[in-house]
Amino acid sequence: MPAPFFFNDRLKTKIFLLAVVPFLAAIASIGIGVRQQATALARTQHATMQAAYLSSKEIELRHYVELATSAIEPLYDPNAAGATTPPADETARQRAALAVLQKMDFGPDGYFFVYDMHGRSLMHPREPSLVGQDLWNLRDPQGALTIQQLVTAAQHGGGYVRYMWHRPSTGKLAPKLGYVVALPRWGWMVGTGIYLDDVDSTLAHIDERASANIERTLQWLGVIALAGVGVFALGALVLNVSEYRSTDAKLKRLAQQVVESQEQERARLSRELHDGISQMLVSAKLLLESALARFERGETRVAAAEASLSTGLTRLSDTLREVRRISHALRPAMLDDLGLAAALEQLTRELADESSMEIGFTLEGEGDAPMRASARAAPLPDAVNTVLFRIAQEALTNIVKHAHARRAALTLDIGQDGVTLAIADNGRGFDVALAQADPRAGMGLRNMRERLEPLGGQLSISSKPGHTVLTAWVPIRPGGART
Repeated sequence: MPAPFFFNDRLKTKIFLLAVVPFLAAIASIGIGVRQQATALARTQHATMQAAYLSSKEIELRHYVELATSAIEPLYDPNAAGATTPPADETARQRAALAVLQKMDFGPDGYFFVYDMHGRSLMHPREPSLVGQDLWNLRDPQGALTIQQLVTAAQHGGGYVRYMWHRPSTGKLAPKLGYVVALPRWGWMVGTGIYLDDVDSTLAHIDERASANIERTLQWLGVIALAGVGVFALGALVLNVSEYRSTDAKLKRLAQQVVESQEQERARLSRELHDGISQMLVSAKLLLESALARFERGETRVAAAEASLSTGLTRLSDTLREVRRISHALRPAMLDDLGLAAALEQLTRELADESSMEIGFTLEGEGDAPMRASARAAPLPDAVNTVLFRIAQEALTNIVKHAHARRAALTLDIGQDGVTLAIADNGRGFDVALAQADPRAGMGLRNMRERLEPLGGQLSISSKPGHTVLTAWVPIRPGGART
């Protein structure tokens, strides 16, 4: 094979790899991000539903026990208002109370049980063989002292206890949530409970569906990746069968297509983050806020659960802000839809909300108000929009992080010959010459200048303690339209 053709084939191979590898890396990054965000959302949903369900069941158990104690109140306290004439003998009243409680149930697995404070079973409608037995040292498969835990909760004014117990409908051990109260005058502990394996199975089913959705999304990403590789492979095949004289021109066109594809991919990623993951996070945040509000309004306050929900809300809000920040950093949708002025106004508003600074935005134009309105509506070239937005983004971020300023102002002046962007703040200022000479500290300023150079723009900076102004100017060609 002649050397020129061999070199050309190697160049095509390199170009193909340069196109495919970033694309696959981008797809892989999206897949990892989608998996992480969806998994985090699934965990949040699981915790929220579990907490809400258990809270409702705790309230339900408490009402059941209150109903049971109200039913035997005339027997327990013969002098209570409205009590009928009970048996005079205390033992007879206790037997009558046990009979009343034994008849009360709510479903095949819902019943009341009674123990004395020494762990002896006095009444158990589903397991009558336990009645009369001393169960003080009874342990569950994990070694926990079940009856002792229940008695301790009752002695402290009533409470909830999780333990393992035989489920009547299945005859197998299952996790159970019980609520018990004490009847001090008789030395009794009265309680009931619900089995939690139904809750676990429901939550497991929800988790399975969430996992299936995540896998389906990743499969779609894989299909997109294969389709993208196929498109690039087809382009490489077309280059291989093309004539030698058009090789250079086609390579240039391919390079341009790669750049445009990457820009489109950035815009697509931004839209996906903003319209997809961001909306999911907002939904999860509303669910957490609703759960926290129910805790705070409920009769039973669980400080640890409320603290966990508050922490989760804080972290979810931070994640939402980070997703929005990444989305805007990639390519703000408002920049393409409504233009530079709207995007800058949104940028200043978001940074002001995130920081403690006061950041203002002003749009100016030549002439009177109608002229300014015309300037506001006139489309600017895409290149000008992108460059000025990135400069404003970089400058305002630096002000928030380093300037220690209380106020900042951004002004966009759209004239007939050019567009001027000015960013001012009342921070501590900096040495402009030193910053531009330092290869590490002046990186942002050099990036701004390099963005402006292809457009023929200029960057000027003046800074002193209490007043710093950065001004970027970009010329507009007569009759310039959106490029």
